[in-house]
Amino acid sequence: MTVRQRAGAVYRYLRWYLRELTGEAEYDRYCERRRDHHPHDPVPTRREYEVLRTRHRETHPQSRCC
Repeated sequence: MTVRQRAGAVYRYLRWYLRELTGEAEYDRYCERRRDHHPHDPVPTRREYEVLRTRHRETHPQSRCC
């Protein structure tokens, strides 16, 4: 593996890690599931998704230790 290939692999891993850490990848997974299960319904925008997610968290609280 060359230095360039290794650097590319590190970049891809860091990008994946940061997207998972920040929750950005969650929207992409939601869109995929939405298209699979409801192909004729429009996919909500990221802003609409965040509103739905916030409402869900407020109506379904989970206890946390911290």
